[in-house]
Amino acid sequence: MAERGDVAAWLLMAAGDNRGHGGNSGYDDQPDVYYTWDSTVHQYANLKVGDPIAIWDKNQLLGTSVIEAISQQQIEKPLFRCPGCTAAAIHARKKMEPRYRCSRCKLEFDEPRVVVKSVTEYRSRHDAAWTPLEGTLTRQELRDLCESPKSIDSMRPMRWSALEAALRMHGAEGAVERVAQRAPDISFPQGHKLELVRVRRGQQKFRARLLDVQGTSCAFTGGAPPRVLEAGHLYSYADLGVHHEHGGLLLRRDIHRLFDDGALAVDPGRLRIDVSDELESYDQYASLHDRVLHTDLNEVQVGWLAAHWAEHRAS
Repeated sequence: MAERGDVAAWLLMAAGDNRGHGGNSGYDDQPDVYYTWDSTVHQYANLKVGDPIAIWDKNQLLGTSVIEAISQQQIEKPLFRCPGCTAAAIHARKKMEPRYRCSRCKLEFDEPRVVVKSVTEYRSRHDAAWTPLEGTLTRQELRDLCESPKSIDSMRPMRWSALEAALRMHGAEGAVERVAQRAPDISFPQGHKLELVRVRRGQQKFRARLLDVQGTSCAFTGGAPPRVLEAGHLYSYADLGVHHEHGGLLLRRDIHRLFDDGALAVDPGRLRIDVSDELESYDQYASLHDRVLHTDLNEVQVGWLAAHWAEHRAS
């Protein structure tokens, strides 16, 4: 049973071509950026901004994040029905003929009945806090975390406390921290509530100051459109809760995430970029190794970078 005040979280299925259910044409999902559903889906109206999410592919966990925004639009959507009993519970079979089978009346058929219906389509964006965790939790482990473990819904409610415990057990503390930093309703053990989503989104002065000083340039990769640049803290904001005047750099969103995780760092002695072994197979990141930054640093920033280096590269 969920504890009083426990935060709602969601297990969202992004199965792609491995859906099995044939009652609709599927959804356009990019698991590390956005998730799409519509008003024909159970629980469709219950997801909200700030909810932690875990996305899976029916077999394993793909990653975790926090819903940053939800947009909606009206669309005309084709829905597929059994030509016998008109039920939506039809399943597409990959190796058997006829291709479809109805779970209700057991009819087998090659072509479903098509019904066009006006529905509300929803899309949530969650890339800011996304942490890839492919294979960290298995199918059964994820099912057991749901409020209804036997549910077959594509969007299943779970509790953040249970998901957090499972992630920590598998060594995914970084994912837990990133969710906690972005979810406004998650309380910390000390008893205070971190409202980093509201602070970071509302702290335009901090970002504006960095833009004034550094221009529209990612410190690691160079010029970039302002909309993809984030005000990256050189220290853990979650620990200090203060925006230090010289405690940030403008970073492209993906660079920001990799810096926070320590996959990218700056050698404080030479002031050159260091790329971890895990990124060597990605040319766009590997090519950054040993390059100088695209912004001038002051002594305070070098000090913060040295602390970051000590945390992630000292060994």
